[in-house]
Amino acid sequence: MGRNANEKSKLRREQRRQEISLLRTIPYSDHQRWWSAETIAVVTGGNRGIGFEHSRQLATHGLTVILTSRDSNVGAEAAKVLQEGGLNVAFHQLDVLDPLSIKQFADWLQQNYGGLDILINNAGINFNLGANNSLEHAREVVATNYFGTKSMIEAMIPLMKASNVGARIVNVSSRLGRLNGRRNRVGDLTLRQQLSDLNSLSVELIDGAVSTFVQQVEEGTWEAGGWPQMFTDYSVSKLAVNAYTRLMARVLSDRPDGQKIYINCYCPGWVKTAMTGYAGNIPAEEGADTGVWLALLPDQAITGKFFAERREISF
Repeated sequence: MGRNANEKSKLRREQRRQEISLLRTIPYSDHQRWWSAETIAVVTGGNRGIGFEHSRQLATHGLTVILTSRDSNVGAEAAKVLQEGGLNVAFHQLDVLDPLSIKQFADWLQQNYGGLDILINNAGINFNLGANNSLEHAREVVATNYFGTKSMIEAMIPLMKASNVGARIVNVSSRLGRLNGRRNRVGDLTLRQQLSDLNSLSVELIDGAVSTFVQQVEEGTWEAGGWPQMFTDYSVSKLAVNAYTRLMARVLSDRPDGQKIYINCYCPGWVKTAMTGYAGNIPAEEGADTGVWLALLPDQAITGKFFAERREISF
């Protein structure tokens, strides 16, 4: 029965992928296009894989894209490829782990573009492939995937431009970080309940949870902590991204009309990129699709949600 259920699930996903492929061929109508060449989209980790596709697709839709990368040479080359295709793409070096790098980028963005309209937090790392579950790099994974995303959001919010349609933040996450997934969920019921309760959710709670995880990893006691058993460090980092997305949606909800900022996260799926050792079954073009779709939703009033394949899923 389990195998049949898995086969049905795979069939449904393949059908949904085909539906999305068809949707991508349908152009936005004029009344749906709230953006222009003056609309600024920033993509972190845009030099390859899903981030490169985010950049390419947004620029293809006519936006101005700021592609960022920790490696200046690689990032500049990626931007050049898109520029040679006639797309409006600029490059700036950015290391989401370096506060000075973030500040320099923010200053440059403000001086040259007056801010931004869209932020796609794509930069992330993963050191485990296949059945491996090494936690040797847990501190770095959490620092990049969660704290780096958090630092970018904090730095970019003051620069997000006022508009009638609202600015947008899209965080690339993963189903592996779901609180209540059937597999790989947090075993600590108290922590799961705390992270589920939006009223009690706080930065201190999220930061404390991931800091406890890293400490337990370094002490060799993490297995008794009830943490996810697959891709553990990556899963915990994305669990934190999901929780922070929900929290910031609540914090930002009080902003007045004309200054709204909508924030959501999404799972791109098991994408065939360097992060998965090219073992994924989804091309980067499809993996980026839901992120671009969220960024460009017309008259968006959706915030604090989790998506996959252009559909809302549970946290």
